[in-house]
Amino acid sequence: MAILDVFSSSGSKKRLNGREDAAEADILNTLKKEHDAVKELLGKLVKSEKATERTSLVKQIKAALVPHERAEEKVVYDAIIALKDKDAKIDGNEGYFEHKHGDMALKTLEAIKPASSPEFSAGAKVLKELLEHHIQEEENNVWRDVRKHFDDEMRMDMNLKFEAAKKKVRIP
Repeated sequence: MAILDVFSSSGSKKRLNGREDAAEADILNTLKKEHDAVKELLGKLVKSEKATERTSLVKQIKAALVPHERAEEKVVYDAIIALKDKDAKIDGNEGYFEHKHGDMALKTLEAIKPASSPEFSAGAKVLKELLEHHIQEEENNVWRDVRKHFDDEMRMDMNLKFEAAKKKVRIP
């Protein structure tokens, strides 16, 4: 493969075919891309009025969200909870708690029939608000903890572990 682009402040990360190599990707960059993808799907879900489209979007959100959450818990949250930093421990535990609430909201939304109902619209809005709040707090607090306690090389290793962990997740 030809190297298409070299980026990062140090100039040491490579982009292969327009995609950052997982071995050289910072976990925070990967998480950001996935957060943005889920937020885009949530925006479409809230705007949609067609039952079939809504049902499809919920499936897409679940397929993206569940592996992300479980891998993030195992690789990122567990790492910061293991630190001696009390605030980091709180941030990691809060992340677990918010993931559980997101899972419950998603499960509830999946059960609402018909997907074209006002109840579904309300559930989709709540799911979007819940996940966007979680993402905002995580990108501020958890990422601060990760930057503070883990250097570039450690974050690249976390990314490899994250990608491997996602592949092992079974979506219910």
